[in-house]
Amino acid sequence: MREFNNRIDAQREILNLVNNKGWGEELFGLSSGAIDRWVRVNGIDRSSDLSRLVYESASKLFFLANKSQEQVTDEYRLLSNEVYDLTQHIARVLGK
Repeated sequence: MREFNNRIDAQREILNLVNNKGWGEELFGLSSGAIDRWVRVNGIDRSSDLSRLVYESASKLFFLANKSQEQVTDEYRLLSNEVYDLTQHIARVLGK
């Protein structure tokens, strides 16, 4: 259960970091559709560091969501650490 909470906390942290910037429209979730909309509505370059980091974080979190019912593996721990690193990188890009 702790892994589930960590994943949800990571999603929440990424959304809070991104949405504190004051965009025209907030990022409402980390699905590809939600990110696509956020990028389009706010005129964010899809090749920008921020866009790339958000997409990459979402991808890794999606993988973790599918693994949350399984025994925690080294791969799960590695991806959790990568998500943490990506979150810190997002914070730096946003000047936080």
